[in-house]
Amino acid sequence: MNTIFNRSSIRKYQNKEVEAAKIEQLLKAAMAAPSAGNQQPWEFFVIKNKATLAALADCSPYGGCIKDAAVAIVPAYRKEIMMPDFAVIDLSNATQNILLEVTELGLGAVWIGIAPLADRMENVRKVLQIPDQLEPFAIIPIGYPIEPAPQSDRYDATRVHFE
Repeated sequence: MNTIFNRSSIRKYQNKEVEAAKIEQLLKAAMAAPSAGNQQPWEFFVIKNKATLAALADCSPYGGCIKDAAVAIVPAYRKEIMMPDFAVIDLSNATQNILLEVTELGLGAVWIGIAPLADRMENVRKVLQIPDQLEPFAIIPIGYPIEPAPQSDRYDATRVHFE
């Protein structure tokens, strides 16, 4: 699966809209992620409004690129689920699926971590008016990349241990 080896963090985007069909495909990829006990705790906020994107950019010291994205997806998880300790793992799986599908569709994105930092989570909650029963997890700004950013080879044989 070459997509894994081509995925990289993209923070600079063209001034070009991302098509609705591609956004839907990203959400389908997210919801295809494995989930503990099949609990699927996820909800997704899709943001295209430039003022809201600019406000989200201020929610993290690493969020500057959000304001220039065509769209951002904010995964959130429901608190009232059967295995709450696994929600962040489930959301990590869903977020990674989005990032891989972004690459497959010729788009670019970066994972802006929000959870588990309470202040950043609260900032995102306020901007998007996320209800209390949901916890914001991350911000994924998405757009057409200005330039490709090839992934470096990260394989390190010294970190592999065979029995």
